[in-house]
Amino acid sequence: MNMRFVRDLAARDPRSVARFVAHLPGLVRLHWRLLRDPRVSVFAKAVLVAGVAYFVMPVDLIPDFPLVGIGWLDDIAVLTLAAQMFMRLCPPRVVQEHVRLIDEGG
Repeated sequence: MNMRFVRDLAARDPRSVARFVAHLPGLVRLHWRLLRDPRVSVFAKAVLVAGVAYFVMPVDLIPDFPLVGIGWLDDIAVLTLAAQMFMRLCPPRVVQEHVRLIDEGG
């Protein structure tokens, strides 16, 4: 799983969105595997769970209605930041192991 597409998104490369969507199932699988791994700290797991909980909760900082589209920005921002922080808090060796296993089809 090549993580270069994340840098391309930051650089605003128009093709990066398509690459991101293509890698999304692998990212979800990686996050799920790390969430279940006992070598990842409870704090890191709590960060991800809190981000997902905020995303699905009906209470928002910016209301979804009447600002359809704009109201989802805070949900997406919180979820993205939580996922990034979760990955930073996970031991790099464990992340690399799971990336390798996913790449091998496991």
